[in-house]
Amino acid sequence: ALALARRSCHLALADISAEGLRESARLLAHMGVRVTTHLLDVADREAVQSLPAEVQAAHGRIDILMNNAGVALGGSFEQVSEDDFEWLMDINFNGVVRMTRAFLPMLRRSDDARVVNVSSIYGIVSPPGQSAYSASKFAVRGFSMALRHELEGSTVGVSVVHPGGVATSIARNARIPAGAPPEEIERGRKIAERLLRLAPDEAGEIIARGIERRDARILVGSDAKAVSILERLAPVNYWRYLKKATSR
Repeated sequence: ALALARRSCHLALADISAEGLRESARLLAHMGVRVTTHLLDVADREAVQSLPAEVQAAHGRIDILMNNAGVALGGSFEQVSEDDFEWLMDINFNGVVRMTRAFLPMLRRSDDARVVNVSSIYGIVSPPGQSAYSASKFAVRGFSMALRHELEGSTVGVSVVHPGGVATSIARNARIPAGAPPEEIERGRKIAERLLRLAPDEAGEIIARGIERRDARILVGSDAKAVSILERLAPVNYWRYLKKATSR
């Protein structure tokens, strides 16, 4: 949000956390742009469907839709319950689809609009213990690619973002399945601490520059770029190399 505000973008912020919205509005108060906040659960279909009218009333138009809502879920496929798997997919993937469907008619009225869907480095590679999360992020990637082709020639472009190790709270707040071995949980926590190093503000600047360039694919961080290259060079065996890197 800060990176877009620096570029004089007015902002409609939607989040499930009222506290998070208040803090974001506070940080943006001095930026000289109009900021509205909207309490929203992207898993709530009716709430999502009503949001475009709220944004229209407050801002009159929308040029960029950024779908960034996401949750994490640790554990192997056999450890993760069906309910937890569906909970994650409903937010990480279905939420992106719902928001895009709701706002696309409004975006089409813009002379130069963009849908920006946030996938993940795990939408490029799939490590063990991330079956649900990786599935959702590959789904976001595939949806974004198909939508970009469908909208080719229109005034609406599509970007998919693959952040690497950005220091956000998503890993710390990951849902842990009941019965997961404590040593696995601790190992995952340590790996996250080691990998999540890129400052959110720096990540935001990279994404904003990608939007300005109208990039179809935005890789955030040197780790995302390296993993993208590795996956192309060793599409079957990449985990052999990544495992060595993350075990150091």
